[in-house]
Amino acid sequence: MSYEFFIGRRYLRAKRTHIFISVNTCISIAGIFLGVAALIVVLAVMTGFETELRNKILGINSHIVLMEYTGGMKNHETVMKEVERMPGVVAATPFIYTQAMIKNGDRVTGIVVRGVEAKTALNVITLGKMNAGDFGGVSGELRGRGADASAYPGILIGQELARTLSVTLFDPVEVLLPMGISTPMGMVPKIKKFRVAGIFESGSYEYDSTLVLVSLGECRNFLDMSDEVTGLEIKVADIYRARDIAKDIETKLGFPFWARHWMEMNKNLFAALKLEKRVMFIILSLIVLVAAFNIITTLIMTVMEKSRDIAILKSMGATSGGIMKIFLVQGMVIGAVGTTLGCMAGIFIALNIEKVMGFVERLFGFKVLSPDVYYLSELPAQVNYTDVGLIIIVAMLLCFLAAMYPSWRASRLEPAEVLRYE
Repeated sequence: MSYEFFIGRRYLRAKRTHIFISVNTCISIAGIFLGVAALIVVLAVMTGFETELRNKILGINSHIVLMEYTGGMKNHETVMKEVERMPGVVAATPFIYTQAMIKNGDRVTGIVVRGVEAKTALNVITLGKMNAGDFGGVSGELRGRGADASAYPGILIGQELARTLSVTLFDPVEVLLPMGISTPMGMVPKIKKFRVAGIFESGSYEYDSTLVLVSLGECRNFLDMSDEVTGLEIKVADIYRARDIAKDIETKLGFPFWARHWMEMNKNLFAALKLEKRVMFIILSLIVLVAAFNIITTLIMTVMEKSRDIAILKSMGATSGGIMKIFLVQGMVIGAVGTTLGCMAGIFIALNIEKVMGFVERLFGFKVLSPDVYYLSELPAQVNYTDVGLIIIVAMLLCFLAAMYPSWRASRLEPAEVLRYE
């Protein structure tokens, strides 16, 4: 063990007459501990939020959407076979998209209607958990209960929408098309009756409260689209190659086809999340910076207390570099202890975030993550150890820089000046 490390470690334990220095050292360690722990937890939550949000969006939506500039796609079966033969494409399915209103008694709300092909849709999208019924019911007819023995086409609705309309499995609902149809009495809404064939829960409040799925044929008849579809939904093997695959599809099919990938469709959302993550990193790093100023104060006070010791060490042959190392060791030990404890606490909290959040909610009596405001109903956390490594480097670098000035001042002390009146 070098004498610099030995003396630097000894100086961390102040004498009883200078107990304030020890308290200041503990405050410095606590500041770094809090800063590092907060950084790890916040970045883990934001990484988990981004990952969970991407999975939710890509579960119920496809990786690539293929459409035509001229409107509906007529020869979708031929196009689908061509697309599925392309490298990187896993599956494709046709879809119809429109907006409408849904009604049950006096309860009415706006919805997004997606016509899907039952045989191929599940190869591309995932609805999540089916709380009632099954996906197959969307393509068949379900008979009403009781005296109503007439048959209606099936419809799949989200869990939140079912609560809004107060419907359960097999209950009838009416879908109203806002464009309407012309009659001798003027324009009236086009209405079609469906029966709930399934209730799904995707985990995303937005989709669970607005999305309904019906069979492709029923949707086409309802919208008078003959043999057209809105476009194709495509799933790829590697979601991060969706941009390149979309360009290849456009190049192969040519005009009037155009393709949009998931990164383009959700560009603003994910760009905002990345920007927010960077800003939070900078803001929370200020906690570590404040703790670093405490290190400066602690070391300056230690230099003032140990000035006679420094002069004696220099008289015995210690170099200015050696004196600097003594106080650099002090600063780095404070930083290392605070950073280590902060990493341990931050990773532990991030890995048990649901339990911590539940305790906070019970303690203060409010909902941390309200499902009617955010996409998700649970707080996800994913520890990215690259981020943890970056946090450790930043914290230790700030501690090193904070220790530089007091260490330099200690190395500049002249033994003759210090010991003149001793």
